[in-house]
Amino acid sequence: MMINKLKKITAALLILANAGFIFAATAKYQAENYTLNVNYNDIIVPGDAIFVRMLIQTPKHKKNKTEFEKKAELRLYKDKKIIEKSNFYQLEKRKSTFTTDFTDMLCGIPLSSWLKDDSYTLKVIFSIAENSTYEFTLPVYFKDKTFDEEIIPLNDANTAIKTDTSPERMQQIEKLNDILYSVLSSDVYYYKPFVSPTTSTRYTAHFADRRTYAYSNGKTSTSLHFGNDYGVPEGSLVTACADGKVIMAENRISTGWSIVIEHLPGLYSLYYHLSEMDVKEGDFVKAGDLIAKSGSTGLATGPHLHWEVRLNAEAVRPEFFLENFAFEENKE
Repeated sequence: MMINKLKKITAALLILANAGFIFAATAKYQAENYTLNVNYNDIIVPGDAIFVRMLIQTPKHKKNKTEFEKKAELRLYKDKKIIEKSNFYQLEKRKSTFTTDFTDMLCGIPLSSWLKDDSYTLKVIFSIAENSTYEFTLPVYFKDKTFDEEIIPLNDANTAIKTDTSPERMQQIEKLNDILYSVLSSDVYYYKPFVSPTTSTRYTAHFADRRTYAYSNGKTSTSLHFGNDYGVPEGSLVTACADGKVIMAENRISTGWSIVIEHLPGLYSLYYHLSEMDVKEGDFVKAGDLIAKSGSTGLATGPHLHWEVRLNAEAVRPEFFLENFAFEENKE
């Protein structure tokens, strides 16, 4: 199928109101009778994400009452190779005018914390009518980031957990991965800025720390730390960072009492090492709702809250979502 390149009408860089630290690049594209207004964050920061919000305006056809389903895909290229891609999903339906239909769509892709300065291209490919496919490229810029390195000494109990290869632990890992790789386009619960799950601002570990675990038997292993650790006393209140559906609430060998909440298609928040849970699988929660109390269950060297955010299964810096990542207008 032939892919048509859209003509860019305007492009600009601005800071949206209440957008936190996300700089929003904007662009407007025109193809025949179709107009697209685009907002996105154009800086590639290792460990963050890129979100693109797209408002599509199409003319109403009085004779044709069947509306064609609009589809779009976001792709990130390194040179000519696709390194990340994901499908757009539709947000809350906007009211149409007498002559125009509006479709509001959003998509996010994670950026690996291992990314290095290179040639990157961000592209949107979409269809808004039968047998018509369009594409356009959005400029992006790379900004390097360094991450901390740390050595974590483990006692006998934590060494046993970290090196556990039992079928039970493997099944728990597989179950969690199945959840994190699930992307359901209908599950749109929340796309406003998230809120912190704790009032504490004392970090004991950061997202994407490069860790070396020193086992009690003298051996070592290396891994990434996928979230933030907050040094809070046992029993501190833990709240939901955003509206969503509780997908997991159970005890796991590695992470102790653990909760996973779905917020958007492919976007999940995780809360580990809890001492107590106040929600169960299938519950719907609102941002700020009490969901648990902190603890030191599972592999932990002391009481703390581990907060993690995953996008399409990839861990993303949690603070990214405290900003206006979906470019939502302030409607108050």
